[in-house]
Amino acid sequence: MSQAEAVVYSCRFCGYSLNLSSSNQILSGTDLDNKKSIKKGIITFRSVDLSRFTQVDEVSCFPVTWGRYRSKTKLLCRKCGSLIGFGHCESALLCGLEPTSSRSSAYQKYSIKLHALQSSE
Repeated sequence: MSQAEAVVYSCRFCGYSLNLSSSNQILSGTDLDNKKSIKKGIITFRSVDLSRFTQVDEVSCFPVTWGRYRSKTKLLCRKCGSLIGFGHCESALLCGLEPTSSRSSAYQKYSIKLHALQSSE
């Protein structure tokens, strides 16, 4: 998707610009995966402007797979407080364990709810 075709999203509930651009959307390996994600009402992004959100951490200290721990952060609209989606990362450091890599605290993806978005244009 080119920059000219990119869609910028805002909060559906209050109209606050979230600076979410479809050019940062993660497209899965197959069209079937994308259709399943959209059917669930989720769009996944590789990056977002975190200054546009209030963040509430939810840490799960149970291993997802051997040696990996997952944390999830709620992303709320900074203006109205509506739930927009979640930031996901795998991190043992948040659970009081040693970091497994230098990327342990970096978000890996952002799952945004379709019903919480509207096109800014």
